[in-house]
Amino acid sequence: MKHMELELPELPYAVEEAMNRLRVNIKFSGVSTKKIIVASTFPNEGKSTVALNLWRMMAESGFKSVLVDADMRKTVLKERHKVTGFDENPGIDYYLSGLAEYEDIIYETNVENGFIIPVTNILENPSHLLEDKRFKQLLERLATEFRYVIIDSPPLNNVSDGSLIASRCDGALLVIRCGETSRRQIRDSLQQLERVGCPLIGTILNRAEMRGSAYYKYYSRYGDYYYSDK
Repeated sequence: MKHMELELPELPYAVEEAMNRLRVNIKFSGVSTKKIIVASTFPNEGKSTVALNLWRMMAESGFKSVLVDADMRKTVLKERHKVTGFDENPGIDYYLSGLAEYEDIIYETNVENGFIIPVTNILENPSHLLEDKRFKQLLERLATEFRYVIIDSPPLNNVSDGSLIASRCDGALLVIRCGETSRRQIRDSLQQLERVGCPLIGTILNRAEMRGSAYYKYYSRYGDYYYSDK
């Protein structure tokens, strides 16, 4: 199996605590919750950061986990985390195009129990690839080999990609940037998830201000959680 290295900065204490609570709550969402989409309404709301850190914490807790970078229009993984080891080797775009097989696109990482399926090339219109049966087959096979499949999705309200991905998942986390996304727009995203039959696990409010400090707030049936975004 191929190997890649990525830089993962140490999280501030409050961030780590909130992510740990999110991790624990997902653990108790049931054994059938395996394929989890991390989405947002618009770009730059923090979904990729949440997806990566949730994947890392699941893996470090002993759960074999894979992060699927499905944002083929605007991936940030390689640049943001200085990923080395895959360069022009096959990623999910190669697999969905029929140019690579399952074993070719899964990479071990420097995170124990953590694996990644990256994007190799930016695509202008990957929707037809996400509609193909190969994408469904990929997620189904990953769910048999990994305890958690964390999927970094394109924003829901920009293109149809996010809804297509959500339709194949067991649950969704919706990341919301405070002060940027209106209630109507959030409601539209929630309705999209409902229409495709993807249950909402919880929402994460990002970059809200409270008493002079920035924090995330995680809403779910289990409670509210806060953590710094600085």
